[in-house]
Amino acid sequence: MAGVSDAGIPDDVEITHEPREPVSDPALGIPVPFSWQGTPRHRLVSIGDSLTHGMVSGAMFSTDLSYSAIIAHELGWGDGLRYPHYAGPGGLPLNIELLLRELERDFGTALNWWELPMALFRARQFMDQVEDYWERGPGAQLPVAGPTNHVLAVYGWDINDVMVRTAEGYAAQIKPPTDELFTGQMVQDHAARAALRVLPRATEADRRSTALDAAATLGNETANVEAGEDPDYGIETLIVFIGANNALGAVTNLEVRWSDAGYDDPEKKGHYNVWRPSHFIAELERLVPKVREIRARHVIWCTVPHVTIAPIARGVAGKVRPESRYFPYYTRPWISNRDFDPGRDPAITEEQARAIDSAIDQYNYAIVDAVTTARRAGRDWYVLDIAGILDRLASRRYMENREARPPWWQPYELPPELAALRPVPDSLFLTADGSGRRSGGLFSLDGIHPTTVGYGIIAQELIDIMVHAGVQFTQPDGRTPRTDPVVDFARLIRRDTLITRPPTNLTSGLGVLSWADEALDLTRRALPPWGRP
Repeated sequence: MAGVSDAGIPDDVEITHEPREPVSDPALGIPVPFSWQGTPRHRLVSIGDSLTHGMVSGAMFSTDLSYSAIIAHELGWGDGLRYPHYAGPGGLPLNIELLLRELERDFGTALNWWELPMALFRARQFMDQVEDYWERGPGAQLPVAGPTNHVLAVYGWDINDVMVRTAEGYAAQIKPPTDELFTGQMVQDHAARAALRVLPRATEADRRSTALDAAATLGNETANVEAGEDPDYGIETLIVFIGANNALGAVTNLEVRWSDAGYDDPEKKGHYNVWRPSHFIAELERLVPKVREIRARHVIWCTVPHVTIAPIARGVAGKVRPESRYFPYYTRPWISNRDFDPGRDPAITEEQARAIDSAIDQYNYAIVDAVTTARRAGRDWYVLDIAGILDRLASRRYMENREARPPWWQPYELPPELAALRPVPDSLFLTADGSGRRSGGLFSLDGIHPTTVGYGIIAQELIDIMVHAGVQFTQPDGRTPRTDPVVDFARLIRRDTLITRPPTNLTSGLGVLSWADEALDLTRRALPPWGRP
């Protein structure tokens, strides 16, 4: 690759030793005068990847608990939001929580060495059941195409995908299923099957529509003044949360492959798993004008989180310099400091982690610049700095290491209902035993996606911006105004099984997940194909 350092880092990555200070004012200090008429027909539309799709523990299952659905519930528009549904044995492609509960039921809280062959057989049975449901059973039949969804997001999508992927293209990807017998069970073409439940496909024109086209169609549904609707905007709030998958593959694969020629080609970009800043910005500059064309009153852009904080990659080997926010290596969370061998175990280095985060900082500067330009042009656009929120929740990076904290850092204040839990939820990998949860609680069992209460935190932050923008929240009756809307975290805690009753076979040593990853290739199979060669 041309234009890289001796360490393999592209020359357009500006390596920084201080993390980017997050945005504290979503409006960026730029006032935008506005006056609105009526209420837009579509109160909320979201565009993004798995974080918007609502993935938990490697599966699309409880999509009624995505951050969009949580917001719609608090908005008094819960029955109005349209989003994809996934049934079957735990959803699509593979529900790690449900798999562990199956093993827990058959083998108890721990797997002994003499039980491993039968446990492997039982896990394969479960995976085969999931595969059959989606490839040959009821899941192979798409539901009847209805009105355009408001949640326009698919796991594994990067910034280019929201501009080019269509139902027509995904339908062409799905081939007749092949039976892999005892080895390698995984739903064939699972991402395409998931996407066909998201993108419009009622007509031939719909089948050729991207997520942005679909949002634009919703935005154009205006002018029913007699019904009290807005004559100018079909969408009240549009959320754009995309870009994590332009870097996430480096920590899921524990291998860094910087983008190069073909990064913008859907057929070639799979060779890369971290976008050079110049490449990300080039794609963002294509995306922004398309979002500008969507008739939405308010647009909220979310920044890209620092993917090296996600507990799917755990820092090991002990910090050489206490003031550094990075560990010498990042490997799987179930590999201990004592057992880690850099010559044997998959890992990325401190230098690589710093370069990835530095690139993400550049992504986020570009996102903030795009919102700044839009606000100066009179558009009611905002920034939600998800990267900054995750930094403030980072347990090992900052909470446990005072010397690494930048001057602006302060801990994130959890909602009272979460702060009252014991232990208090944190960003560590989830562990549990017979007495309940022992650590974690903000990330689900894939080590990447939030738990239900984690999605609630994202929803609350978005709600706060919507309130600032003048969005009227109501009680569930859709009429009675709410003056200070907050997420009902008590409801989310009741629905969050990883908080209330996590699998008891999640031992402190993460032994079961370590075994599952080795025996079933779980990390590669259960997570979307980010940057696979």
